[in-house]
Amino acid sequence: QVQLVGSGGGLVQAGGSLRLSCAASGSIFSINAIGWYRQAPGKQRELVASVNRRGRRNYADFVKGRFTISGDNAKNTAYLQMNSLEPEDTAVYYCHVDSIQGIDYWGQGTQVTVSS
Repeated sequence: QVQLVGSGGGLVQAGGSLRLSCAASGSIFSINAIGWYRQAPGKQRELVASVNRRGRRNYADFVKGRFTISGDNAKNTAYLQMNSLEPEDTAVYYCHVDSIQGIDYWGQGTQVTVSS
């Protein structure tokens, strides 16, 4: 199993920046991809960004050019740098792992609120 602990959310004004972190532990070797999803009130959960074990990054169209996903293998931690935040980015952000066994793992979620 993989355990995920997310952090770094908060309240920021439009145009500001936040960095989310996701620390993974447990069966690290089974991680195929790690990333973030988000869910706004009344909306479905959607992919924000992910990076797979080969380093290939995938971004949702609505964050391209504003968000950057990266990782620190030594710390088993992934980061999501979010710049030029917009009120529409307000949501709960969930760290997610897709394992090589096809199992999904989720972090506890962290609130990001962007004020206009």
